Amino acid sequence: MQPAPSPRRLPRPLSALRGLIVSSAGGGLVLVASAVLALIVANGPYGDVYDRALHAKIGPLSLLHWINDGLMAVFFLLVGLEIKREILDGSLRTWPARALPGVAALGGMLAPALVFAAINWSSPATLRGWAIPAATDIAFALGVLALLGSRVPVSLKVFLTALAILDDLGAVVIIALFYTADLSWPMLGLAAAVVAMLATLNRVGLRRLGPYLILGAVLWLLVLRSGLHATVAGVVLALAIPLRASPGRPDDGESPLHRLEHALHPWVAYLILPVFGFANAGVSLAGLTPAALLAPVTLGVAAGLFVGKQVGVLGGVWLAVRTGLARKPAGADWRHIYGVALLCGIGFTMSLFIGGLAFADTPEFDTETKLGVILGSVASTLAGALVLSLGRREAVRPPAAR
Repeated sequence: MQPAPSPRRLPRPLSALRGLIVSSAGGGLVLVASAVLALIVANGPYGDVYDRALHAKIGPLSLLHWINDGLMAVFFLLVGLEIKREILDGSLRTWPARALPGVAALGGMLAPALVFAAINWSSPATLRGWAIPAATDIAFALGVLALLGSRVPVSLKVFLTALAILDDLGAVVIIALFYTADLSWPMLGLAAAVVAMLATLNRVGLRRLGPYLILGAVLWLLVLRSGLHATVAGVVLALAIPLRASPGRPDDGESPLHRLEHALHPWVAYLILPVFGFANAGVSLAGLTPAALLAPVTLGVAAGLFVGKQVGVLGGVWLAVRTGLARKPAGADWRHIYGVALLCGIGFTMSLFIGGLAFADTPEFDTETKLGVILGSVASTLAGALVLSLGRREAVRPPAAR
């Protein structure tokens, strides 16, 4: 009599970002198209209509504010879910695994900020934008890697994902600490009470998403009125979403976090980010002079993204490897790492977002910010794709015999 076969272990579900890595450029291409369309519309016969529509009031907020404060809170909810998952049960769950992307992310935030500050040091009004080139647009960067296919080792794609996740975490901290208006302590107190309720739901083991999302909507409104940027509510809500389907059970497709992450991903990738890109990338080039291209904000953002990012990320990886703190991603050489460091200079979504916060009271810097983001991101995309495309395609190995 043959022994009963051992039960098969279910494969671990892919997170939304991992799914993007192994599938296609998807949302990144849609985001590119939305940005190009915004430039066309802003410089066409309907440019005035485009501008008036974005600033039209819909209730208490303009359409642009609903997009940047409302829709982007959903984006930050997805970012928060991925951060929590990767740190607790993913590629960042151990300190050794966090070392290489952590040091690279830190260098990739410090160097661009220093480059921007060096160019804008004599102007306190523009120095406030120091964090604009410090963020990486994960959708764009992973989209470029997906288009390059087998020329890029899978380990490098995982490294870029982990780096971008930690980069996003740093951006959230920067927004909360440095781009916060006058605080309303009563609203913050009510928001803290809602956070305590969310933590209680998690602690008692509630696995239905409905109560979390209802309290999350209340939290968003309170944070919006508190002076903190409303998108912070999305990250806080994400931290309360349970990672397990039930206590003690490994993560699978039934976990609340996994279900919400996958439900949100197509909406974020194919609607929210493209709408944000369309609303924020439209810059009128009418009357554009060389002076605007050489303005401190434009130069600071563009140089921060293109020069600062590659120096910071590559330097961070070199330092971590040289000191023995971490090892290079498997199958990757220094050319691969340099190409990824260049791609980290694609700061489109997050850079535009932080730029809107930094210069919210000085709209005269809006055009310069957008020009710098576009120039720096395009240069980083082309250079990174060129460096990585020079490699040979990896041979596809036949599956091992079972």
